[in-house]
Amino acid sequence: MTRVFIGLGANLHQPLAQVTAAQQALVDLATPETLQHSPLYQSQPMGPADQPVYTNGVSMFDTPLSPLALLDALQAIEQAQGRVRKEERWGPRTLDLDILLYGDLIIDEPRLTVPHYGMKQREFVLYPLADLAPDLILPCGSVLAELIQACPTNGLTLLPSQS
Repeated sequence: MTRVFIGLGANLHQPLAQVTAAQQALVDLATPETLQHSPLYQSQPMGPADQPVYTNGVSMFDTPLSPLALLDALQAIEQAQGRVRKEERWGPRTLDLDILLYGDLIIDEPRLTVPHYGMKQREFVLYPLADLAPDLILPCGSVLAELIQACPTNGLTLLPSQS
């Protein structure tokens, strides 16, 4: 079993419902007793500003899946929830599921880069990640608490509890 952290984001077709449905779908990939979700946040979009705000969160769990099998499973969840992959980088999307961390591995393959290439600068990843693992040290040696200190919130807003 490997401990993984998955970033969740959506800004189309009822983003809160999309992220919540994705959280529920992660049960099939996880050792159930290990599955935890951060609180959800609302964030400003990266890239084109003429798109809706995002709903973001992070999920943590142990999984028996290999990195690429996990990637395939996450992409299947995205597709099942209506994700259409377009060429536009950082454009609006129904659902985005990213492998942020896969144990202590550093992966650099054509289909997968772990730790996720942009996570150290993204408030919508760092703050929910800290909700789950405040003392986390990334495989590359970066300390999560230090990354947060250097990362502005950029209007990141904690959403009311969904329970």
